[in-house]
Amino acid sequence: MRAITMKLLGPAVVAVAALAAVPPAARAQNRYVGSEQCFDCHKDEYRHFAATPKGKLFLEQPRTEDQKRGCEGCHGPGEAHVQSGGEDMTGLIRFGKAGGLTAAAQNAICLRCHDRTARLFWEGSAHEARGVACTSCHTVMSSVSDRAQLKKSTVAETCGQCHKDRTAQLLRFTHMPLREGQMDCTSCHNPHGSPNEKLLRAASVDEVCTSCHAEKRGPFLWEHAPVVESCSNCHDAHGSNHEKMLKISKPRLCQQCHIETSHPTGPQSATATRFVMGRQCTNCHFNIHGSNHPSGFAFTR
Repeated sequence: MRAITMKLLGPAVVAVAALAAVPPAARAQNRYVGSEQCFDCHKDEYRHFAATPKGKLFLEQPRTEDQKRGCEGCHGPGEAHVQSGGEDMTGLIRFGKAGGLTAAAQNAICLRCHDRTARLFWEGSAHEARGVACTSCHTVMSSVSDRAQLKKSTVAETCGQCHKDRTAQLLRFTHMPLREGQMDCTSCHNPHGSPNEKLLRAASVDEVCTSCHAEKRGPFLWEHAPVVESCSNCHDAHGSNHEKMLKISKPRLCQQCHIETSHPTGPQSATATRFVMGRQCTNCHFNIHGSNHPSGFAFTR
């Protein structure tokens, strides 16, 4: 019940709860001492942090009270830690598995500032529900990526830490241009939360696909039912060993819905060979995404 109440009250309560185990007397005595004290012992970490975008913001151009506190803005007051020569960890917030805090408690520290725009739907999202911490994908203390202070050099590598099956699919014959750097996972998905399925940035698969493939959007005079329903009926967006990222090779892909009994795919005469070359339905029905021709009901025009 206590966990549910904290969830309803929001990240601020969870952040405070991260220090709830510290005795009140100890919390009262522990005060902020400034980032300069951190530098005395943690020189390498301090220099690495100072070179990052967040470090430059906290240490050179702070805008909020938390940012003005530098290292202590995220890690909490460090007086007890400094006076004990680094032995006393009272009041300090440590990130990662070694810190002993839950992912929700760690994330609450980040969400004190990063609670808008892309993080609007974080609470209740698939990643939040599975206990993914901000530090699982981002590293604040060093610069590894060109943007977003990711844990790996690219978005695809960062997502691939968990989604190894998708990483393998990107190595297939036909794939989205992630390997070439022309797009990344966040072009279609919002890892920080979305009201849509699969953390999609748009309300449906088709809306996501047609944001780039506008020529397939329609509306068409003659519409192909599986296309209207979802592009994923025929295509695997993460990669395929078939042309155009098709899930199954043609004509078997079409024959999942269209039986061949009354429309044979084999040549019936010597002159019919050209119509079934490669046994591909699209030799004739090439406008399968839709047709605007008055006689294009069979998607041939």
